[in-house]
Amino acid sequence: MIGFEVAPDLPQQGGGFNGFDDDGRRRRTGTVWMASARIITAVIGQGVLPLVWAMAQLGWLTGLVALLLFAAVIIYTSALLANCYRTGDSIVGERNLTYMDAIKNILGGAKVKLCGLVYCLNLFGVVIGLTIAASMSMSAITRSNCFHDKGDGSPCHSSSYPYTIMFGVTEIVLSQIRNFDKLPRLTIVAAVMSLTYSTIGLALGIAKVAENGKLKGNLTGISIGTVTQTQKIWRSFQALGNIVFAYSFAILFIEIQDTVKSPPPEAKTMRKATVVSVAVLTLFYMICGSMGYGAFGDMAPGHLLASFGFVKPYWLIDLANAAIAIHLMVTYQIHAQPLFAFMEKRFITNEIEIEVPIPIPGFRSSYTLCVFQLILRTAFVIVTTVISMLLPFFNEVIGLVGALGF
Repeated sequence: MIGFEVAPDLPQQGGGFNGFDDDGRRRRTGTVWMASARIITAVIGQGVLPLVWAMAQLGWLTGLVALLLFAAVIIYTSALLANCYRTGDSIVGERNLTYMDAIKNILGGAKVKLCGLVYCLNLFGVVIGLTIAASMSMSAITRSNCFHDKGDGSPCHSSSYPYTIMFGVTEIVLSQIRNFDKLPRLTIVAAVMSLTYSTIGLALGIAKVAENGKLKGNLTGISIGTVTQTQKIWRSFQALGNIVFAYSFAILFIEIQDTVKSPPPEAKTMRKATVVSVAVLTLFYMICGSMGYGAFGDMAPGHLLASFGFVKPYWLIDLANAAIAIHLMVTYQIHAQPLFAFMEKRFITNEIEIEVPIPIPGFRSSYTLCVFQLILRTAFVIVTTVISMLLPFFNEVIGLVGALGF
């Protein structure tokens, strides 16, 4: 997903020569730092958005301890998952190119269906969460401009439904691009957008703390009285789900490992990459969560940049929300591609597929439109869009997806 430099033609462990690996594919050239970068950019932005609210539910002590605890769990489980890239020998064993390949070749039997169901539900939940977050950010831009024109005290109500539909239409178009998740430039754009709004959120949190002159919050989070005891319990579990979601890269882990060169063994490289990336993520999350919680205390917003905890400067809030929308447009496709592949493998055969060549003005080549692929992918996006409109609860959906992924 991020471009890699080309290595010289040298023999590889496992029998690869002349630019190809032992499985006949073009040689992988990823390194520890490249794999770390891909993990970080895959989750850092969308993980930051609900983190401040999660800290407000848990407090300084429990919130920071939960971040460290889940970081340790992710490092341990990722080390186990790294060993699943090859079946049998860690150097010359058969490669598992996807998460589902690893399940099929290592577990087999009925476990394939069970784990496959959880895997697909996780991906499905993620794309719904991304749709909700993107529509909230797009709607927030309209509200921000309204505040700018009419004043901060104005109602400025804005429905997210038109923006959810707009986002869905955009994803229908993008979903027709084959191998979208393997286009490096689009992934770089997503990474830049992710770092942009994460940095803006951090900077605004620091500025708010400086304006307040103190850090708000307490050790145990929002107190009973402000919320009921039942609400406190449920919000705490939801907050833990939000934190887990901030570390959710397991469903992309095998695919990232498939870009790593060998020698050394891919598992060794990925274990190092996991430690580096999780350490960076944890440090960034602790700083962002602390600054956001310190700025707002118990009144922390559910969505850091779209819930208007910050109102000014308007242009900076608009820039951050536009970056969120662009990032999530790309991230949606990255998570949806495995589901597209599963559906098409199950329902489309060469015998029934209808291909229609469409000339591209200014180019000699034409775009081949696959009719049944168009129908399946469009139906998928429509379903996720409708569900997102029916369940516009950002923190709740993110918490559920995080728990399911864990």
